Amino acid sequence: MTLVEEMPVSAAAISEACTLRADSVSAWFGNHKVLDRVSLEMRANEVTALIGPSGCGKSTFLRTLNRMHELVPGASLAGEITMDDVDIYRGTVSVTEMRRRIGMVFQKPNPFPAMTVAENVVAGLKLCGQKVERGVKGDLVAQCLRRAGLWNEVKNRLDDNGGALSGGQQQRLCIARALAVKPDVLLMDEPCSALDPTSTRRIEETIAELQQEITIVIVTHNMQQAQRVSQRCAFFLASENAPGRIIEAGATEEMFTNPQDQRTLDYVRGRFG
Repeated sequence: MTLVEEMPVSAAAISEACTLRADSVSAWFGNHKVLDRVSLEMRANEVTALIGPSGCGKSTFLRTLNRMHELVPGASLAGEITMDDVDIYRGTVSVTEMRRRIGMVFQKPNPFPAMTVAENVVAGLKLCGQKVERGVKGDLVAQCLRRAGLWNEVKNRLDDNGGALSGGQQQRLCIARALAVKPDVLLMDEPCSALDPTSTRRIEETIAELQQEITIVIVTHNMQQAQRVSQRCAFFLASENAPGRIIEAGATEEMFTNPQDQRTLDYVRGRFG
């Protein structure tokens, strides 16, 4: 892989939230259509939750938002996705830079097993062509771990292997790693699905703090979590032999208390899914 020219990183640099918009996005794996004309605004400094049963295209949609969908052999896409009105597929911003600005945290924590806690935090910088200034690395590691709600638990374990942390700590380490490259948007694909209630609460507290600085889009099957962490919500559904699409989207409180579609009401009240 050819890296872009290395640019110095300052620990004081802070990301700036952006609005993401999807306009009539459809997606395929080979000839199999999995998303049909999805349109959604994900507003700056807000948390947008994507809800719906398994297999309705939520995670696929999430991966279209930072161009990960195109990494799957045979995958294709139609429609437009913009970040502050810049087309992320057809604009002039490089794929590397776009994926830096739109970070991803996956369902299963994936710290690099051969790296220490501190090394894990800064691991993404080289791939993004960013060089940590001499004397700044320690401050950057501390800043990112604080923002991820992990500093107090690992400040004396920075030289330990990242894989030695608990599951919840590993997930927050992955969040810290994503934050180190200063994203404007953070995508989270069921980040708490494998965690205990205490770890889940800490991740949710971290999300609440981070939304003051960045835009967050989260896939979750936990309806209580969607209500707790998000300001806006989009309900995805796929019928038999038909691709996933958005049935309804709007303010989270309205979606859970007074939805416009009966299927939304049935889902959020646990009648199916």
